[in-house]
Amino acid sequence: MNKRASGIILHITSLPSPYGIGDMGPAAFRFADFLSEAGQSVWQVLPLTPTTRGSADSPYVSTSAFAGNPLLISPELMVRDGLLEEGELDPYPGTNDSPVDYATAAAFRERLFDRAYARFAARAPGDDVRYKEFCVSNAAWLEDFALFTALCDHFEYRAWSEWPREIRDREPDALRDAGGRLRDRVEREKFLQSIFFRQWGGLKSYCNEKGIRIFGDVPIYVDFQSADLWADPQLFQLDHERRPSVVAGVPPDYFSETGQRWGNPLYDWEALRATGYDWWMKRMGHNLGLFDLVRLDHFRGFVAFWEIPASEELAVNGQWIEAPADDFFRVLYERFPGAPIIAEDLGVITPDVREIMDRFGMPGMKVLLFAFGEDLPTNAYAPHNHVSNCVLYTGTHDNNTVRGWFEGEASEAEKRRLSDYVGRPVTAGEVHWDLIRLAQRSVASLVIVPMQDVLGLGGGARMNLPATTEGNWQWRLRADQIDAAPAQRLRSMAEIYGRV
Repeated sequence: MNKRASGIILHITSLPSPYGIGDMGPAAFRFADFLSEAGQSVWQVLPLTPTTRGSADSPYVSTSAFAGNPLLISPELMVRDGLLEEGELDPYPGTNDSPVDYATAAAFRERLFDRAYARFAARAPGDDVRYKEFCVSNAAWLEDFALFTALCDHFEYRAWSEWPREIRDREPDALRDAGGRLRDRVEREKFLQSIFFRQWGGLKSYCNEKGIRIFGDVPIYVDFQSADLWADPQLFQLDHERRPSVVAGVPPDYFSETGQRWGNPLYDWEALRATGYDWWMKRMGHNLGLFDLVRLDHFRGFVAFWEIPASEELAVNGQWIEAPADDFFRVLYERFPGAPIIAEDLGVITPDVREIMDRFGMPGMKVLLFAFGEDLPTNAYAPHNHVSNCVLYTGTHDNNTVRGWFEGEASEAEKRRLSDYVGRPVTAGEVHWDLIRLAQRSVASLVIVPMQDVLGLGGGARMNLPATTEGNWQWRLRADQIDAAPAQRLRSMAEIYGRV
């Protein structure tokens, strides 16, 4: 990360759309145009994988580490490609304004997908060269994911560990029988995945042609109710009934006094090592193909992870367990030399984590909202203490907006220190620009600003509040806000501070 650059973080679901949730349609291309006009060369998104039923719509809880989320498929692009007719885009039954209504958006799209798949299936899909090539090149994960999704529906979304033993344990005869009985549903899932990746490829190519790199996010863990667990249970710490024996989380921290019990199954790192980390290599190769930059979420867990007995309800009753980080990243960088990986290293980070990051040259993250405490002179998040090999944020999707922080969270002492640092009184109406300017001035190679901060929105536009399950992931940009956003002011700053 030697070249100075700046960009914006805005998840696909937060884009404007006439169909209840942001997607990869016209508004995504318009947003890419805005980034170009504003002199921004990076677009960061959250994970694109399908969310698990009952997961409160978190993009970090997914049924697959490889598949794409069909909710992000654009109906308008399906019309363009002849998979739907204009008249089939019925009036959307919900409101088109924020927040996202996931249930209504999903039900609406399912009806469209049924129509599109019926039309596709009637056209002899075996003659579709692009579809066949997609199925062949993605067979390593696609077949299991499509069958898993069909089985989830067939068994009314019961945990896969509760399915009939022969299917739970993947006995070949049982899988062949299930695949035959559910063939139409399986093929429908494969069709939707082909559409997702075709649309994503078109959007990414458009961005790259405009000099915009896509910055993606890879969660460290996968959900128990996922095709990955069902297909490769030997890679995870499960008991004899294929249920988690221990689960993931974090100890008490900035976001929660009792820690966070995420509940994800933990990896069996010795089993992974025995395969040369094959599953992880496939996962990283897949994501490095989808994105130009990749963030490894909860990087700390690759070095040592917080292990919580599955029977415990709180995260406080866990322990740190070492992972083979040095060996894992050595194999990873041998397979993918120079891979553009960023480590999410927020929170309490121990020297062993820093050692791994330094050894492999991985940039970390800095967040300006954390900079103005009592330790300002020595605070690593304060601009005068930054290093060039890092990604600097005003705030992330897990923080309040800058204005929301200033109006509702920052103490009077923090506000005073911020004003002293800037050199003049800071106001709620301009605090977002003050922090954006501090970020652009920094020696950090890459600066990322949430779109909410570009617009100076308050706490109501927050994307996620960690350790809560209600009201998250719902904020959405209005179409008029893209046009009204101050592109020239962003470009001017980027030019002044050498980021264009």
